[in-house]
Amino acid sequence: MLKLYHTPISPNSRRVWIALLEKQIPFELVKMELDGDQLQPDFLALNPFHHIPVLVDDDFTIVESLAILDYLEAKYPAPAMLPTDAKALATVRMVEMVTVNELLPATNPLTYRMMGLPTDDPQKLKQAEQRIHTVLNFFEGLLGDRPYFGNSDSLTLAELVAGTVMPWLPSLGVPLDNYPKLSAWCDRLTARETWQNTEVSLEEVEAFLKPRLQQLMAAH
Repeated sequence: MLKLYHTPISPNSRRVWIALLEKQIPFELVKMELDGDQLQPDFLALNPFHHIPVLVDDDFTIVESLAILDYLEAKYPAPAMLPTDAKALATVRMVEMVTVNELLPATNPLTYRMMGLPTDDPQKLKQAEQRIHTVLNFFEGLLGDRPYFGNSDSLTLAELVAGTVMPWLPSLGVPLDNYPKLSAWCDRLTARETWQNTEVSLEEVEAFLKPRLQQLMAAH
C-alpha cells in the first residue's frame, strides 16, 4: 500500500492527498509534526532534503509534490488528470508551475500580516499583492468559460495544485471579487468532498505557523 508522509496545512502535501482521494487509491497517511520528525534518521533516509510530502510505493520513494502527481497519473490513469491535447496539456502545466513559482511564494509576506505579525518592509506587502494579481489575471484568462483548466469538464492536476492555494487568498487579504471565473472555479472545488475532507481551519493554520514565524523573526 502507498504511504504518504505529510502535514495537513501544507498545500504541497494536500495536492497529493487530494489526488489519492480523487483517484480512490488505497493509501496510508503518515502525519509529520515538523517539530523534528523531518530530521529523524528514518525520514532522512527517505528524503535527505527533510521536507514533505514524500510518497513511498513499496521499495520506490518519490519526493517533490509535482513528481508525485506525475507518478500517480502514470500509474493510476483513471480518472485522467492530464489532457492529451497539446494546448490543454500546456495550460495545465502552466498553471502548475506559475502556482509553484509565482503564486505560492507571494503569499508568504501576506501570511505574516494575516497573523498580526510585524513586517519589516511594507513595500514587500504591496509587491506581493501585485504579484498575486498578475497571476490571477493570467489564470482568469486561461480558464475562460470552462469549468476547469485544460479544456475539460473534469479535474486536472492544475486544479489540485492551484486549487489548494487560491481559495485561501481572501483570508490573506486578496479577495477574488474582480475575478468571477476564478471565484466560481474555487467554489466548484471547495464544494467537492475531497476538498472538504482535507481542509484545515484558519485557527489550525495560525496555531501551527505563528509560533514558528515568531521564532524565525526572533532569530533575525
